[in-house]
Amino acid sequence: MPKLDRTDLRLLAVLQGEGRITNAELAERVSLSPSACLRRLQRLEAEGVLTGYAAQVDPQAVGLGLQAFVRVQLARHEAGAIERFVEKVNGWEEVVACHALTGDMDYLLHVYVADLPHFSRFLLDRLLNDAGVADANSSFVLRTVKRSPSLPLGQLEG
Repeated sequence: MPKLDRTDLRLLAVLQGEGRITNAELAERVSLSPSACLRRLQRLEAEGVLTGYAAQVDPQAVGLGLQAFVRVQLARHEAGAIERFVEKVNGWEEVVACHALTGDMDYLLHVYVADLPHFSRFLLDRLLNDAGVADANSSFVLRTVKRSPSLPLGQLEG
């Protein structure tokens, strides 16, 4: 794990909220020269701390009005079955995140679709049809109370 100092954490915090900020503006915000700021950014990218830059898109604005969390239990737990499931999940555009879990369910999928008929097709034709799934439980999002793509970096300063 790369060693991050306070300046690195401040750089990351600013970039999480303002990914389009110029290097000159970023350098000023964290009290560095532009060249020192650029060197730090390049190091953070090379070390894999900064993994990319992306725009945040409002799901409703692009017609993805239904969001669901699906808890999945696999029928079999040997390596081949797990690899096949992971391969399938990575091919499904509707799944924006998949987490392996402890407890009674094996995976948690975060799914965005246009509407309930789209979700039904995803569930019946993909997830339950040919992915080695024994059980799936779905919960639909009624309202998002908090959504942040930013990591809680403030707790790392100390």
